[in-house]
Amino acid sequence: MMNKMITMILSFLLVMPVLAEEVDKTLDAAADGQVNVSNIAGSVTVTGWTRNAVEVTGTLGRNVEELVFERNKDKVTIKVKVPRRGGRGIDSDLHISVPQGSSIDVSGVSADISVTDVMGEQRLHTVSGDVSTESAGSDVTAESVSGDVEIDGDKSDTETTAITVSGDVTLFRVSGTVSAESVTGEVIVDEGSFSRVELSVVNGELLFRAELRQDGKLSAETVNGDVDVELVGDVSAKIDVSTINGRIRNCFGPEPERTSKYAPGWSLSFTEGDGDGRIDISTVNGGVGLCRK
Repeated sequence: MMNKMITMILSFLLVMPVLAEEVDKTLDAAADGQVNVSNIAGSVTVTGWTRNAVEVTGTLGRNVEELVFERNKDKVTIKVKVPRRGGRGIDSDLHISVPQGSSIDVSGVSADISVTDVMGEQRLHTVSGDVSTESAGSDVTAESVSGDVEIDGDKSDTETTAITVSGDVTLFRVSGTVSAESVTGEVIVDEGSFSRVELSVVNGELLFRAELRQDGKLSAETVNGDVDVELVGDVSAKIDVSTINGRIRNCFGPEPERTSKYAPGWSLSFTEGDGDGRIDISTVNGGVGLCRK
């Protein structure tokens, strides 16, 4: 009877699900050091704080091998190690606090990434997931294959790169230089002041509503979608606009012309102000709006 009961207990323990492991670890860190994070699946939330320490809390998936959390000089590494073949039960949700002056490099495969109050340079990469961050005086690169990318700046000059294949790119109050692209989705740049802008969409609309500086360059192109450019403040640039299947609406005065009497297409070329800068706008299937806000 006793042996039967022991067998039943062992069988029960074997079929019980392994619960996710809670994490709560802290390491001293440099005020302006480097923090690298790798989490294949789940989520990563990074927040800047005033302490010279890195703290990791959250949960590890039941099949995670271990959490690597170590410091080498001014570099802190956080890595969720999973079985070589991956599999189920590896989703981990990490909440990471870092010194505000840190530079961060966060990567994932099937993971969302969210960053707030981090002042250093940011490199954020995921395959399937959304990326959301704040930009405050340092360069930001944010990339996803299948997911939205959103960057909220403070109008300080930075170099911003935002790329997604399937998803929207939204940049609000960033300034300086920007490169943004999406294959399927919208690209929106709202507010800010720029010296160089490169925007590209294959299937989706494109909106630029900001200031282009005196010697600034703006390139905006789509294949299937409308382009809406609203320039804030004084404009001084040579401007070229073209569309094959669509119309051009120009609030600066000059009228667009047909590119050919035998084929569709409209084009527009003129100089506004002293022509110090350069604006090139093109779309294949879509309309173009060019105005001053």
